[in-house]
Amino acid sequence: MSKQRLDPLSEQTIDWMVKLRAATPDAALQERFNQWLAKDPAHAQAWEQLHRRLGGSFNTLRTLEQRLPGQAGEARQLLLQPSASRRDALRAITGLGLLGGGLWLGASTPLGDSLLADLSTGRGQRQDFNLADGSRLSLNASSAVDLHFTARQRLVILRHGELVIKVAPDPERPLRVRSAEGEISALGTRFLVAQQQQATRLVVLQHSVQARLFSGLTLDLQEGQAAMLYPRSIVPMSGDQRYRADWLRARLNVLDDPLEDVVAALRPYTRGFVRLAPEVRGLRVQGVYPLDNPERAFTALAETLPIRVDHYSPWLTVIRPA
Repeated sequence: MSKQRLDPLSEQTIDWMVKLRAATPDAALQERFNQWLAKDPAHAQAWEQLHRRLGGSFNTLRTLEQRLPGQAGEARQLLLQPSASRRDALRAITGLGLLGGGLWLGASTPLGDSLLADLSTGRGQRQDFNLADGSRLSLNASSAVDLHFTARQRLVILRHGELVIKVAPDPERPLRVRSAEGEISALGTRFLVAQQQQATRLVVLQHSVQARLFSGLTLDLQEGQAAMLYPRSIVPMSGDQRYRADWLRARLNVLDDPLEDVVAALRPYTRGFVRLAPEVRGLRVQGVYPLDNPERAFTALAETLPIRVDHYSPWLTVIRPA
């Protein structure tokens, strides 16, 4: 899996493609585009690469339609329609493999996930969404989901990050949330799902749910209960874990978690990179920290733990032993 990100130049180039193909002819828009092209040789190179891959009149997509019946035709219609967005364009282009090389890699990274997702939040952003079935979805910072709602199913796919969902009852279509490790099924209930590096955290906030791994292993959980879903096991967690949803109120509530997990929860709210020394990753933490002021949270951690927090710039924070 590539770790490269979709860089700003790639985003700008796709933005211009969408604007020029979706808008009616406009001299001012064309002039701004010409200025952007002339500003840097890399701009013209990126535009030429995308233009060449798509074809001047989407001839590439017309040719691909013969090789990929249905898929290319759908992508071509999508890219030509006036309401096409950058996310729609990215989905169509990357889905057909038309973007290649280091400049265009990134669809499998968190940034690429967010660009392609149906709903997403950025760094430091929390947002609530009203879904078509009446359910209420809340996304933590730097999270992304896809929605697959049809007459037969309600499926939310968590690409990355964390969500809380209040499910509208529908006995004919139990709502499912899918993560990398499995699925959580519910009718009318409220629960939290967090995608972590090698596991999924599930916390039942109201009523009950069923967790199911892709291997078929299941576990029913009641209100207040929680579990970690691993690829081959579901491990119940002790105690009432509902405090983990306090991020809805901009608070990180910690009751004896390792410092590594606390820093991971603060990263989506922190500018730049946070480096954590291996020697302090396992330190146990307890307290309540402000998510919207991560610098203050790091200061509070340094006051209660044998660590030092050094800010080398707005873009680099290093946490090491005191």
